[in-house]
Amino acid sequence: MLQENVNLKPFNTFGITVYSKYFASFSTVGELKDLLSLLNDRNLLILGGGSNVLFQGDFDGVVLRNEIKGVERIEETKEEVVLKVGAGEAWHSFVLHAIEEGLGGVENLSLIPGSVGASPMQNIGAYGVEIKDVFESLEALEIETGKLRVFSHEDCQFGYRESVFKKALKGKFVITSVSYRLSKFPQLNTSYGAIEEELRLMGVEQPSIKDVSDAVIAIRKSKLPDPKSIGNAGSFFKNPVISKQQFNELRMHHENIPSYAVDENNVKVPAGWLIDQSGWKGKTMGEFGVHKRQALVLVNYENAKGADIFDLSEQIIRDIHSRYGIQLEREVNII
Repeated sequence: MLQENVNLKPFNTFGITVYSKYFASFSTVGELKDLLSLLNDRNLLILGGGSNVLFQGDFDGVVLRNEIKGVERIEETKEEVVLKVGAGEAWHSFVLHAIEEGLGGVENLSLIPGSVGASPMQNIGAYGVEIKDVFESLEALEIETGKLRVFSHEDCQFGYRESVFKKALKGKFVITSVSYRLSKFPQLNTSYGAIEEELRLMGVEQPSIKDVSDAVIAIRKSKLPDPKSIGNAGSFFKNPVISKQQFNELRMHHENIPSYAVDENNVKVPAGWLIDQSGWKGKTMGEFGVHKRQALVLVNYENAKGADIFDLSEQIIRDIHSRYGIQLEREVNII
């Protein structure tokens, strides 16, 4: 049932107070079809966990919240299991479920906020793992026709924090379920970031997938604010990819600038390092600012407006470009 003039503060992790002209939730594909049949081409926004969105003002349209739940084994071999997961499931809850089942592949993605349905849209990633590494397929409802379509790995056109759902098919489909191929005998990935150091501090010499998850959770909690306490959407900016030539020129003036190889001609530069080195880390502007422990995270301390946080991101983008000639891109969707 459509509700009118609904406060979206509980439905976005930035905790921004804005209102949607209409609002409804759905927990089955049938309910989604029924709602779409009532909308008559109204301005539409699909929300999952609301962890990757910044509202600049009230939304003059319909917000539909995806609450499709459930985890189902749909394929199993001696070595692998394919789990089909409702798009409205909380991502971290699914990760914990996989670990309890002894299935590896997503443990490095522990504690990432948001919903399962958002994971392929963003090709979410952390600590050397991305969704594309475990993705099998997804089902999505085409808004215009009401038809359910299956998307393969190739169909999704995964890139760095990108997919076809953020490009050519943006706003055309509603993801209803995602299937992941997980391993009964996983190869652990502990070389990225501080995982090995955290495992050493935990006294773990032969880690399990749960140990890796626990280490990732500890690292994330030490660096990132809990959205329940401080409004935020996690990493606000993507790590920029630049040419090796540009990087070598930058290193002549900034000898400590870090990088990670992408391919033969390009490297990835940590956006957090650029923002930190430019003096933004911990900067506060009354109700909002840049988090004191992680420069990638913009925060709403109390009652900030989305437009204020957006303006802050604009200032940071301009400053980084003037200092380094690098154009930062937002990871968060601006509404």
